[in-house]
Amino acid sequence: MCEMQIKLAENYGFCFGVKRAIKIAEKSPNAITSGPLIHNNQEINRLKTSFNVSTAHDMSEIKDKNKVIIRTHGIPKNDLEDLKKNNADVYDATCPYVTKPQQICEDMSSKGYEIVIFGDIEHPEVKSVMSYSKTPPIVIRSSEELDGLAIKSKVAIVSQTTKKHEDFAKIIASLSRRCKEVRVFNTICNATFENQDAIDDLSREADVMIIIGGRSSSNTKQLYKISKNNCKSSYHIESDEELEKSWFEGKKLCGISAGASTPDWIIKQTIEAIKNI
Repeated sequence: MCEMQIKLAENYGFCFGVKRAIKIAEKSPNAITSGPLIHNNQEINRLKTSFNVSTAHDMSEIKDKNKVIIRTHGIPKNDLEDLKKNNADVYDATCPYVTKPQQICEDMSSKGYEIVIFGDIEHPEVKSVMSYSKTPPIVIRSSEELDGLAIKSKVAIVSQTTKKHEDFAKIIASLSRRCKEVRVFNTICNATFENQDAIDDLSREADVMIIIGGRSSSNTKQLYKISKNNCKSSYHIESDEELEKSWFEGKKLCGISAGASTPDWIIKQTIEAIKNI
């Protein structure tokens, strides 16, 4: 019997913004984060155990003058202003790739452009970006959602950082047919491009794919979606405890990728578990 080969995607795991946030948290013991710092429960638990960095799930949990870390996805502008008014010791771990669309929305809305955001309206990143627009923005998940909407002639569009470029392009094309002026700001993270391209390539040759990442991680969900389209035996897990022996029976090549919030130690644990299986 031939031993199954395990192959990692060319690009995977922690992105720049997450690495930066983890460093900030490790240097800020006893701090509290405004919502989950990143979308990975295992890493959040590690920060809690090793550095006593806790998580506030509501702004009311953050008391005056607490040491507060802003999550990578950012927080609504008014919440950030309230923290500063209350003299909180603020450490901003907002990913620079999220800060960029925040600034664009604020600037372009002040110049009279209608703001369109390609993203999931309930996602914390999108909520933070929305709050910077001086007029109510339009948030859509697909080009079809533009149908029937009244849209101004001048539009500025940004994207949630973890969305697919192909879907963003469809929305841009639809807007260009309806509006006289469309200002496009490509705010999809470079790491998202690279990770998506890498898993697209690997999932075309693998017999089984394991995608590691938090259940609430948008970029991990995108990786799983791409992988599943090419390899039907694709599985999204948070840790090695979810692995099932039957997934690997008769398989010759197992491909592995991980979301941008997945730490290396979880990836290594998963690889060792697969080897043992």
